[in-house]
Amino acid sequence: MSGHSKWATIKHKKGALDAKRGKIFTRLIKEITVAAKAGGGDPDGNPRLRTAIAAAKAENMPADNIKRAIQKGTGELEGANYEEISFEGYGPGGVAIIVETLTDNRNRAVSEIRHAFSKNGGNLGESGSVSYMFSKKGVIVVAKSAANEDKLTEIALEAGAEDLADEGDNWEITCSPKDYEAVLSAIKAAGIPTEVAEVTMVPSTYTKLEGASASAMMRLLEAIEDLDDTQNVYSNFDMDEESVPA
Repeated sequence: MSGHSKWATIKHKKGALDAKRGKIFTRLIKEITVAAKAGGGDPDGNPRLRTAIAAAKAENMPADNIKRAIQKGTGELEGANYEEISFEGYGPGGVAIIVETLTDNRNRAVSEIRHAFSKNGGNLGESGSVSYMFSKKGVIVVAKSAANEDKLTEIALEAGAEDLADEGDNWEITCSPKDYEAVLSAIKAAGIPTEVAEVTMVPSTYTKLEGASASAMMRLLEAIEDLDDTQNVYSNFDMDEESVPA
């Protein structure tokens, strides 16, 4: 697909979240805690925890905060008992949406997610209604100004990447989640900065919206993002750069 638009969406979402720094830390702490509870407190033997810690360090989270989050997961410190719940549904124009939550109150999470969808032109679907359209992938985005295509391709593919695609002003590298750490480490070792680096749900197709529909979709995504229980939001929403609300 012609790159540009989905990264405009990502940058807009990231900007909205950056304005709520405390919310980012809260989500990272919850992910570290749940990862430690599920797979133990040693990141060397717990890939999910290792990824969560790397994400926290990328946001400059203090080491003490990370340590406490791990200890809450392993039971060394008292902490909330979080449940992982995923929701699937549709937004304006039939855009597919997956919402991942970590909550200590299932009824609250269900009620708030349903309200956010219904109030903003969306509707919740059954489990499996849209997830078949997505695959879990490692995604690393590098600005074209930061790396030569041939050099980046060689580095990424040797480290285990599946593909390098032209996305307008950026190169988009995709890999399997198990190869994500190796690919990202190889790119960083070469001194190449990244614009986006995450394990995410990548849609097989995109639904492009314009004008009022695009604005309505942004409102729905922001309403979902604002909820305390929301951990990740994925969609196959695509739009033009100029459609991004200011």
